[in-house]
Amino acid sequence: MTYITVSGKTIEEAIAKAITELQTTREQLSYRVLSEPKKGFLGIIGSKPARIEARVLPDSVELAQTFLQTTVSLMGQETMITRTDSNQKILFQLSGSDDSGRLIGKRGQTLESLEYLTNLVCNRGEQKFRRIELDIGDYRERRKQTLEQLALRVADKVKTQKQASTLEPMNALERKIVHETLKSVHRVETKSRGSGVNRHIVVVYKG
Repeated sequence: MTYITVSGKTIEEAIAKAITELQTTREQLSYRVLSEPKKGFLGIIGSKPARIEARVLPDSVELAQTFLQTTVSLMGQETMITRTDSNQKILFQLSGSDDSGRLIGKRGQTLESLEYLTNLVCNRGEQKFRRIELDIGDYRERRKQTLEQLALRVADKVKTQKQASTLEPMNALERKIVHETLKSVHRVETKSRGSGVNRHIVVVYKG
């Protein structure tokens, strides 16, 4: 973490110089005033400039990535994390683990917990929310395909038996996949029931 000391006729001038020297923005600059400007005799003799100590705030996504790397290492797993940015989210792709199943967990619960904590670290104190998603070995896409196939099978069963069917508890993202898969399927509709970790989907026959 590099600190620089900058002087200026005013504090604002010193801040502007610090931003230029550190090649950053006002939002990413952290500084403390070392001395206020003082006017000397006749406004010239003995005058003292303003002095500040400044540094660039660490990038919140980089902090989150470091947190994730450390946490995974403490779990006994050594992985590489590849970062991909888009407008909607930031993807951390984990690879190289000897036991990826341990990081994914039952129905992806461990991966979801890691993702939740990583997002907390990233967005702590930030005004604009930045969404981070974790994936291991294309688990997300494989899970999506599994849920879509499950949803269609359950829908066929509901239409055949004309009875509602309850699915296992899922997180919000997985419930959304089921809702989206069945929203255009005739004679069935989906409803979310329960709360917290027990929130689940019921596929209902519409007749």
